[in-house]
Amino acid sequence: MSDATALTADRILDSAEEVLRRYGPAKATVLDVARALGVSHGSVYRHFASKAALREAVAERWLARVSTPLIDVATGPDPAPQRLRRWLAELSGTKRRMAREDPELFDNFHQLATLSEGAVANHLEVLAGQLSLIVADGVAAGEFTVPDPAVAGRALLQATARFHHPSHRTEWSEPGLDDDLAAVVALLLDGLRARPTG
Repeated sequence: MSDATALTADRILDSAEEVLRRYGPAKATVLDVARALGVSHGSVYRHFASKAALREAVAERWLARVSTPLIDVATGPDPAPQRLRRWLAELSGTKRRMAREDPELFDNFHQLATLSEGAVANHLEVLAGQLSLIVADGVAAGEFTVPDPAVAGRALLQATARFHHPSHRTEWSEPGLDDDLAAVVALLLDGLRARPTG
């Protein structure tokens, strides 16, 4: 592409993902992205002020592929316990599928995300927020009894890290992982459930 005026942030991010796949996060440069697009590196910098900004945007887009589909589960009409089970299963399933279908790209994106602390912090905040919403709905419906849904949401995310955090990806092919997740979720739900008073 020689016409820099037709260059968009999305086109740059698409190209950056391909460059990342080819070279890995340590070696991929803005110049590589510009070459792949057939533009000057200055054209890329008009959209992203620095290599760090481009890296952050690529990481944010990748992480959004995980969190965005979960919004429908978090805000759905089902009872909170059912939504919580489904949300955690889908988060785990999405991460495992991504790692299985393209392990090299998954590893590259994981490395990139660790370099993009802001993107990761935002991603974790989004995930914990979705869990907090489910918990708050459960409290409102009398299904859960917790004093602070936001604290509970963060705790749920941390308690299930083995099933979705990339640092555990070598464990994701172990037999019985789904059963382990179901057992952990059952235990967490038991802890959240409302109990009779008196």
